[in-house]
Amino acid sequence: MRRLPLLPTLVVAAAVAVMIGLGIWQLQRAAWKNRLIAEYTAAATMPALDLDPLLGRDGNLPPLAFRRVLVTCHADNLLPEQRGGRNRDTGQGGYSAFLPCRPGAEGLAGRIVVNAGWAALPDSARRLSLSGIVAGQLGPVEGRDRIVLTAATAVPPLAPSTPPSIEDIPNNHMAYAFQWFFFAAVAVVIYLLALRRRAPKLPPEP
Repeated sequence: MRRLPLLPTLVVAAAVAVMIGLGIWQLQRAAWKNRLIAEYTAAATMPALDLDPLLGRDGNLPPLAFRRVLVTCHADNLLPEQRGGRNRDTGQGGYSAFLPCRPGAEGLAGRIVVNAGWAALPDSARRLSLSGIVAGQLGPVEGRDRIVLTAATAVPPLAPSTPPSIEDIPNNHMAYAFQWFFFAAVAVVIYLLALRRRAPKLPPEP
């Protein structure tokens, strides 16, 4: 029996092992993402949370992602950041205006940015204010990044923006896992076919 070529076999074996490892990692990621989405879904159905007692802190916070919240904001006569957004009631595309809830504040208060509302066209000259209690829904919360609160009632003359949706969170890890396992299987089949073609052909019997 002819011996397998050492170097090509090692290279293929290492590549297959890496692809299988990536597939297993994606399975683990899928399980983690499913748990995370379940937590977000549960949080979205909880009663509204008053954030004011938590604003001076940035640690030991309850889960905030996708929670409905109330918070007192103090932002006067500011030019908002404008980014692409959608009208909550019509789904029409346009621009949403974002204002810091409490400009210059520390802790959680300084991380909250309010999606104050939607307009069909951007207006670089329009200044907006947030004064008093803002009610709405938070988006994803990652590390110490800013947290977007989409206001349920828009700042006039804007219309309410579409709040973040849990359904928009990508969850394609199972597809990636299948892809890596498929690549590993294909690599093995191709290598076996290459070995078969490389094997010497026996002379025909007399």
